[in-house]
Amino acid sequence: MKKNTNLRSLAAQLIERVVDKGESLSAILPGAQKNLSDKDGALLQELCFGVMRTLPQLEALIGKLMERPLTGKQRVLHYLIMVGLYQLLYTRVPPHAALAETVAGAEELKRANLKGLLNGVLRQFQRQQETLVAEVDQGTQRYLHPGWLLKRLQTAWPEQWQQIVEANNQRPPMWLRVNRQHHARDAWLALLEATEKHAFAGDAPDALRLEAPTAVGQLPGFEQGWVTVQDLSAQRCALLLEPQDGESILDLCAAPGGKTTHILEIAPQANVLAVDVDEQRLTRVRENLQRLGMQADVRQGDGRTPADWCGEQQFDRILLDAPCSATGVIRRHPDIKWLRRDRDIAELASLQQEILNAVWPRLKRGGTLLYATCSVLPEENHQQISAFLAAHPDAIAEALPQGQDNGWQVFPATDGGDGFFYAKLMKK
Repeated sequence: MKKNTNLRSLAAQLIERVVDKGESLSAILPGAQKNLSDKDGALLQELCFGVMRTLPQLEALIGKLMERPLTGKQRVLHYLIMVGLYQLLYTRVPPHAALAETVAGAEELKRANLKGLLNGVLRQFQRQQETLVAEVDQGTQRYLHPGWLLKRLQTAWPEQWQQIVEANNQRPPMWLRVNRQHHARDAWLALLEATEKHAFAGDAPDALRLEAPTAVGQLPGFEQGWVTVQDLSAQRCALLLEPQDGESILDLCAAPGGKTTHILEIAPQANVLAVDVDEQRLTRVRENLQRLGMQADVRQGDGRTPADWCGEQQFDRILLDAPCSATGVIRRHPDIKWLRRDRDIAELASLQQEILNAVWPRLKRGGTLLYATCSVLPEENHQQISAFLAAHPDAIAEALPQGQDNGWQVFPATDGGDGFFYAKLMKK
């Protein structure tokens, strides 16, 4: 009989790859879940995401519990201790089971000689939990964000930074987009409620927020393309773009294809070109189009060199979901806090500027370009658009709901959408 996988040791190895080697959890987690049951895969995700979310607090607790941190070849056990602490603090795993499985993880990692150390550290934490947590929650680590990002948020949004940080630290809600080509939102909601699941309408016409996240296989008609998982804020992109049948539309930086398919739900007769620099991620675009029974021209290409993938073609509308810091979607990808660096922001702003300047000539006169990011940092958003408008006299920014003259910044909200920015530019 095959030996059961120790999920705690697996989580520790994944966390080490993110924190010490800079790998993305979204990229490495699916491979680790592939041979696990749904239940075990979900627990592995909870352990990895949970540690990423609460890393500074767990780090500070280990500092109180151990005289010196584990380093070198023993470093993976540092993250195994974190997995143990996270379970004791935040999960419903019975403490005795959390302890036993975590300590057993040392054996799986071929560090059986350190099982006693792990056991001692975790039991000491159990005895002193209340005092230790109170002590470490006094400092800035209680915000669970790296110092550089906290400083940027405080500078940019002196009144809202705490709201942003608090939302970033929550588990994300699961938003759905009902395919209007199949059902009106309320009609599909009735089908959902017949399965004894509940959802709430959002302020986008096709949006529903599930009362509790669920597997997509449990959603009525998912395989038939009746509904798509997409955050409320992401849904606003195609709505603000206002695509029309018969138009030539470019969706740039299109992977994984949620916005491409939304454009085609709104305007099924539009001619859509979906472009992304990452050939591997374009597989997801093709899969999404196939599930929804839609057609689009899908091409690999760099937004900075449009001549390579569209020649001299011009478009009626362009959706540019620009590469960004992703600081508005930290609650969905908490590893972003530890993968991003302060210096990345200037580099990303420069890349965004290059793409905007390169693609603007591909917009027809009278056409619309919607610039969007899932960032909350002004350098990538309002400041980026202000600089673009100053350099392009043929560009006009259309006023957006609740937005400033040059764009609309949305902050992540517990029962709302992710952090997003939109600017709608018209060409004279």
